[in-house]
Amino acid sequence: MSSSLEDRDWRLLLTRIRNGECTPFLGAGACHGFLPLGAQIAQEWAQEYSYPLDDSCQDLARVSQFLAVEYDNMFPKGELARKLRNAAPPDFNRPDEPHSVLADFPLPIYITTNYDDFMIQALKNRNRDPKQELCQWNDLLKNQPSVLGPESDFEPMAANPVVFHLHGHFGVPQSMVLTEDDYLDFLVEISRYQDLLPPRIEEAFASTSLLFLGYRLTDWDFRVLFRSVVSYLAKSLGMTHISVQLVPGGNEVPDEQREKAREYLSHYFGDQKIRVYWGTCQEFVTELKERWEGFSHGG
Repeated sequence: MSSSLEDRDWRLLLTRIRNGECTPFLGAGACHGFLPLGAQIAQEWAQEYSYPLDDSCQDLARVSQFLAVEYDNMFPKGELARKLRNAAPPDFNRPDEPHSVLADFPLPIYITTNYDDFMIQALKNRNRDPKQELCQWNDLLKNQPSVLGPESDFEPMAANPVVFHLHGHFGVPQSMVLTEDDYLDFLVEISRYQDLLPPRIEEAFASTSLLFLGYRLTDWDFRVLFRSVVSYLAKSLGMTHISVQLVPGGNEVPDEQREKAREYLSHYFGDQKIRVYWGTCQEFVTELKERWEGFSHGG
């Protein structure tokens, strides 16, 4: 198993999970095998709509940008929402299903940059009562109902957690951060408006250990996510964070690539502490589940 976490890293993570002081961030790798990867969708659209730039036809944000220019900004979002709406959910009874493993933990907040609702479904499958919240990053979303808004007295708890969709949800296509312009606009908005994120989400950024699942260093959502949270992490309490990085081309990662990754993460997180686990989400959650069972039983 391709892991670079030490036993003390695991124990710290398990302790934070037990205390409800861990906030998972779910990326596309959490849905591997159930939803097509962004590169696959980009290739399909590039062929179907005669995308003219062959060198970037696997970049979903860029191909989506092309469709937004050719048609309109909502066209690629509507097409992707239709794909997700018709997708079959994972088997939440599988022991290595990432959403299900996370749903077994007593955590009050889950954050995702994915557009699906698998985390909501997994929590319901575990007889929990989750609430869904969308990031109101554009004017079309300002009137969306909010369980964490300033007029709400709702407090997320383990029995009633919140799933916060940072980059939108397919049920509200205008909420989806998809095209290159969307990603840039999202960064501008989150930098300009200090109250764009609900206070409870800001608090999770600053006062819990963050667990990033299913990202690649080169993905748009990963890069924008890091830029979005780095200012909040600067205010954090120096907690350790863990990033589960997907490995391109196999599980063996050369030392040179590991070092480049550490430099990249250091650039975005500055003095923040971060540990990297190299492998798939399924590998990580399998080990996490095994360690949690031993930890929760006093092992």
